[in-house]
Amino acid sequence: MDAAYFEQKTAPIRQRIGDFLDEGKKLFVGSSFQSHSIPLLHIVRSISHDIPVYFIDTGFHFPDTIRFKDQIAQQLDLNVISTRSAVCKRLQCDAGGSFYFASDPDHCCYLNKIQPLEPVLIEHDVWINGVRADQSETRRQMRETQKGPLGTLRYHPMLNWNNKEIFYYRKLHNLPAHPLEEKGYLSIGCEPCTRKMDPNGDERQGRWFGMKKTECGLHTQLIEK
Repeated sequence: MDAAYFEQKTAPIRQRIGDFLDEGKKLFVGSSFQSHSIPLLHIVRSISHDIPVYFIDTGFHFPDTIRFKDQIAQQLDLNVISTRSAVCKRLQCDAGGSFYFASDPDHCCYLNKIQPLEPVLIEHDVWINGVRADQSETRRQMRETQKGPLGTLRYHPMLNWNNKEIFYYRKLHNLPAHPLEEKGYLSIGCEPCTRKMDPNGDERQGRWFGMKKTECGLHTQLIEK
């Protein structure tokens, strides 16, 4: 996989985003700033300097993620905007005093991910999202473009990329990996809901381990089936 391979691979993405911009659409990228997120940010940055990147700061991220976000924002000269829940943490506890991430993780994700993104969706036409079909069964059912909430269109330019392509694109452009990846974390979300991956498991196995949950709601509630 060389520069010519990725020139051909990214050409349709550049064309599609260029078409959106020519149509006067307001675009934004949503990013979790994991290793596999960085190629999309690099591609978008090569097309336009003006597309903002939104980071949902749940208040529960690993400190390493926050530092990595800042590093990538500086390295790629990105306009990164953090958005947070309007509900303070002391109100994010159940009747027993436990944080919702322990007792009701779906509600925790609703408060800390879905609600903070809603004002962003209202202000934009296209949500550029880095989900890949090989990451989970839910994502395997997605299409490259799908209707999202509040009149938005979800665009999934990386949907048919795989781990190998992500790795070689990063290598080609000297893009760094999230610092926790070398410690065994391959899918990194909020610290309380993330653990190291079992070598025999899939990429997202370490998320919400032991819970009947595989997605945070961004890709189940904020999408038209």
